[in-house]
Amino acid sequence: MDRLDELAIFVAILDTGSLGGAGRQLRRSRPAVTRALAGLEERVGARLIARTTRQLTATDAGRELATSARRMLADYEASMSGVAAAPVRGLLRVTAPMAFGRRHVTPLVTEFLDLNPEVQVELVLADRNLDMIDEGLDVAVRIGPLPDSRLVVRKVGEVRRLLVAAPSYLASRGVPARPSDLLQHDTIASVAAGQGMLWRFGGSARGSSVAVAPRFIVNEIESGLIAARAGRGLARPLSYQVADDIAAGTLVRLLREFEPAPLPVHLVVPSGQHLAAKVRAFLDQAAAYFQRLGVIRPEGVS
Repeated sequence: MDRLDELAIFVAILDTGSLGGAGRQLRRSRPAVTRALAGLEERVGARLIARTTRQLTATDAGRELATSARRMLADYEASMSGVAAAPVRGLLRVTAPMAFGRRHVTPLVTEFLDLNPEVQVELVLADRNLDMIDEGLDVAVRIGPLPDSRLVVRKVGEVRRLLVAAPSYLASRGVPARPSDLLQHDTIASVAAGQGMLWRFGGSARGSSVAVAPRFIVNEIESGLIAARAGRGLARPLSYQVADDIAAGTLVRLLREFEPAPLPVHLVVPSGQHLAAKVRAFLDQAAAYFQRLGVIRPEGVS
């Protein structure tokens, strides 16, 4: 086995915390990962991984080797990117949130396919964050904070959480002037968006929260927007989900001065693995695409 490949497997074991996780990340069998680690420990002459019943952790020798291994792998990637471009081919698996994926990532993928005829892309749309290693995903579009430290991140934009309602609803029930007014209104909550029943707003040093009692609760955003367009109540989508509605006037944006801080949009890949040419090409094209697109506009709707 290539010595650099052994280092990549070693780093993947540390990043994922298990032999199986490293295998899934690098698309190797568990026995192959085990053999690579054993061979590396034999060559180093020291135990690199401390095995317990619950997890794998690096020994002192392992931590020292991991530091130099990460540097070597980064230098290798930099060197490879400086020579003639490797062929962009093979299967690329990308995941994104449902509505954002339909609106923004699908056109990006079709553009990428046009430019790279030897690439096949599988686009997985889901409103929950899939485990990239377990699912064998190459690139993910994530909106909001990223608690997973096993990811390499590139920020490409921002979106906002808005409060919207149909003109027909506002004509019959009035326009809220402050977040506390929502207690007198019908609301539509999307549990898939993680909203819950406590709606948080900005507009002051500490912001404010309103505990709503929604008349309608949905598990995917489009059902909630259908109800909102029909005048059934106030909804809290993300800006990209209602850009067309706001432009067309079918939904009205409310309480702008109380909107919470924008949410970041990231492109992420699992850490500890070499960036294949197809992944690197997609990241570069995606970053340029979102910059050109303007994921968030000055008025906060995209």
